[in-house]
Amino acid sequence: MFARLERAGWLYSIGVRMTAPVRQLVEQIPDDAWATIDDYPDSGEAQIAETVLGGRRLIVRRVRTLGLQAQLFASWQHFPFVTNRSEQIALVEAEHREHAVVELVIRDLKDQALAHFPSGQFHANAAWTVIAALAHNLLRWTSVLGQPTATVRVARTLRRRLLALPGRLTRHAGRWTLHLPARWPWQDDFLAALTRIRALPAAA
Repeated sequence: MFARLERAGWLYSIGVRMTAPVRQLVEQIPDDAWATIDDYPDSGEAQIAETVLGGRRLIVRRVRTLGLQAQLFASWQHFPFVTNRSEQIALVEAEHREHAVVELVIRDLKDQALAHFPSGQFHANAAWTVIAALAHNLLRWTSVLGQPTATVRVARTLRRRLLALPGRLTRHAGRWTLHLPARWPWQDDFLAALTRIRALPAAA
């Protein structure tokens, strides 16, 4: 596959499994060759290095969990990929890591509207896909605008914490009031997100 992509003139970065030959190559990388990824989430630590697999560039990201859970997973987890790109390793690895974001979107959509595919009508599928994409984007923007410092969560978690509210609306003297349970664990997060979104300037 690598050869076919190269003959066609394509640039690629493709993840490979940690088979015995790949693991042996990774273990031979010197300790001082690993560089820390600065923009990695605070919940973990990640480093990158590179070597050669079959004459091709092999970039490896190794990750370990920090904090209270670190003792349960003391060893590094490795995520290697082969690429024919020649840019700096940090750039190539960062853009390859973005693949995970795309895969998360696909998984979220399959867990939501796309779980009801397919219809026997092409146009019904097309319309449903557009609606699913709009709903997904609205949910994600709600999270980004309302909780900009929070870690991106899967759509199911966002729906539970921001949309499926265990509360009730009452109306008195022309004003609506939202009553939330006193012990609801995400009450503060929801109210903070609602306040931020309400403070956004109106679209021109």
